Amino acid sequence: MLEAQQIQLETDDQLVAALKQGDTHAFEVFVRQNQSRVYNICLAMLKNAQDADDMAQEVFLDVYQKIGTFRGESRLTTWMYRLSTNKCLEEIRRRKRQRRWASLVSFWKSDGEAIEPPEFDHPGVQLENKERASLLMLKMEQLPDNQRVAFTLHKLDGMPYEQIAEVMETSLSAVESLIFRAKQNLKKLLKEYYEKEMI
Repeated sequence: MLEAQQIQLETDDQLVAALKQGDTHAFEVFVRQNQSRVYNICLAMLKNAQDADDMAQEVFLDVYQKIGTFRGESRLTTWMYRLSTNKCLEEIRRRKRQRRWASLVSFWKSDGEAIEPPEFDHPGVQLENKERASLLMLKMEQLPDNQRVAFTLHKLDGMPYEQIAEVMETSLSAVESLIFRAKQNLKKLLKEYYEKEMI
């Protein structure tokens, strides 16, 4: 345990070197320092606590297995965030493919069930109630992937634009544009929803 505490005080480069050597203490320290961040990103994108927990474990397994490919062109945490968002997007796309297939199958069934907005409780979401949070998350699914990632990282994880640009491997102005467009799209989607509810 003493070794793990000593590693915590070392530089990012030293931590990366220890991880590349397969140092389990270094990996434990890295997980402890970052598990809540990774979990919160996965929860914001997948909207289910169990799925987020499973995905966070997969992300750290990826870090452990792929640390040898880390070239140090960005911070280790930036690389970790990139792995997290990419894995979540892969899972979201997989689910969309399944839903399309399920929709096709449902044409042959007469007793389809309505889909309710998922329950959602994220530590970074501060809305009046869970129903509004669930609605926001549901509408976020309709955003293009890059807008959803930028919006999630900034609004739900509190990440600054500069770091989002590193994670997404794009420019600062592109991130600003993505978040602006995400906000505009969400306003429009939420307005349409509330207008329909009032009819």
